[in-house]
Amino acid sequence: MKGIMKNRTLLKSLILLAGFAVVQLLVFVDVIDSYIMGIIARTCINIILAVSLNLITGFTGQFSLGHAGFMSIGAYVCAITTFRYPTIPGFIAGVLLGAICAAIVGALVGLPTLRLRGDYLAIATLGMAEIIRILFLNMKITNGAAGLINIPQFVNWPWLFIFTVGTIVLISNYIKSAHGRACISIREDEIASESMGINTTRTKVTAFTIGAFFAGIAGALYASYFFFIKPDLFGFQKSIDVLVIVVFGGMGSISGSVIAAVLLEVISTMLQSIVELRMVFYAIMLVIIMLFRPQGLMGSKELTVIMFKEQAGKLFGRIRSVGGKGGKA
Repeated sequence: MKGIMKNRTLLKSLILLAGFAVVQLLVFVDVIDSYIMGIIARTCINIILAVSLNLITGFTGQFSLGHAGFMSIGAYVCAITTFRYPTIPGFIAGVLLGAICAAIVGALVGLPTLRLRGDYLAIATLGMAEIIRILFLNMKITNGAAGLINIPQFVNWPWLFIFTVGTIVLISNYIKSAHGRACISIREDEIASESMGINTTRTKVTAFTIGAFFAGIAGALYASYFFFIKPDLFGFQKSIDVLVIVVFGGMGSISGSVIAAVLLEVISTMLQSIVELRMVFYAIMLVIIMLFRPQGLMGSKELTVIMFKEQAGKLFGRIRSVGGKGGKA
């Protein structure tokens, strides 16, 4: 059994390394230009945001609308740090400092608000995100509504790959741990979980803090790649965008969040010429998903090597059956 698990891990690692090498080669030979790289950067940042929000909303069952607030903390802290220390170590320090600040705010906000449930929690987290946005809007160090421009740019494909894969791996391992199982049990039945001895408040605050930490990383990457940030970029609309990705992919599925982030970024890029209709399209798509597949694209399932083998086996079986019928005819 251990040998099989090692082989699967090795296969996944080889696939990831091959994907990284292909993209890096295409960047090196200028097949992937700055425009396409911008799409890849937005996709990676959205994956980090969606996976971290899925931990809070999908796996723990806490309806949060404050993810953009945590993202903004990571973005501003990293930007200010790299302005003062425009070096690679300064950038790494800025990312970590931004993530830690976002996590601290997440813990401080989570302690009182996570006693609420459902719509009340959503309203509380939305209010928290708006408070953070208004603070950045009125602070001198953040340059107010004008925002920060010409932020030192350090983020490239290797950094995006490292942070995106690192986020997925760390959150996946957390979910598979005893703490992650406690989160899932709270989502299913909080009263039963508490009666079984699970400290529900601590578990929810921990999940909320971890989600905020990775949202801070996403914000730091955004600031360092696009070298311009302002408070309006992290408003209510951004939180809704991330929530749409989570719902579209499947609440409780990391693979679903990744697939949905890629699909929605491609669709958003295709609709750039008609920006006004983008949210209309999102709304229609969500209605269709809720009507015909309310659990999302993946539901609570994950993409695995076994799933690929099963689907490939079914596909080849159908091809053979069609070929057999054709031969008899």
